[in-house]
Amino acid sequence: MTDPVQTQLYLISPLNVTGNFPHRLERALDVAPGVVTAFQFRVKDIDQHEAARLAEPLQAICAARDVAFIVNDSIPLAKRLGADGVHLGQKDGTVEDAREQLGRDAQVGVTCHASRHLAMEAGEAGADYVAFGAFYPSTTKQSEHRPEPDLVEWWSGLFEIPCVAIGGITPDNCRPLIEAGADFLAVSGAVWNGDEAAAVKAFAEQISLP
Repeated sequence: MTDPVQTQLYLISPLNVTGNFPHRLERALDVAPGVVTAFQFRVKDIDQHEAARLAEPLQAICAARDVAFIVNDSIPLAKRLGADGVHLGQKDGTVEDAREQLGRDAQVGVTCHASRHLAMEAGEAGADYVAFGAFYPSTTKQSEHRPEPDLVEWWSGLFEIPCVAIGGITPDNCRPLIEAGADFLAVSGAVWNGDEAAAVKAFAEQISLP
């Protein structure tokens, strides 16, 4: 029997990525190399031209560190940037559409809330990962869905497709999700609302516990 894959971090940007945010991203990625393997660019209410301008330095930082650069919600923006992939909410287009526009090598993830049915549908459509949450109350994004860690355990035990746990995850509450078999912990506020390097290091310590 093979050892389970070690959980990794999936960083989600704050809505404001201006100012010194590129430097903060570098600090977060460099403090524990290999722990963060994906970064999601998530901005709202700005046009695609401005979004592309803000994304460019962040995409370069990720590329230099072999961290996947994923665009939230927008297949057109992901295509414009030549991003590594796109994360789709339930109303942001289909996996098939993303695959057609971004190519077969793009990473396509789908929000599945607390639904086994939506996750299986996404898997059948060819998603590269499914995301469950919010597991804990989150200040980043409100959600009425509140799955338990056993949903992750169920998915991981049956399917090869990786799963992402999201929603209010901190270094203090992440162990049940790691132990349930989450492939990725999607984190935002727990990192960006304080010292990003210290937060990533604290997550890395939890992940490395036996």
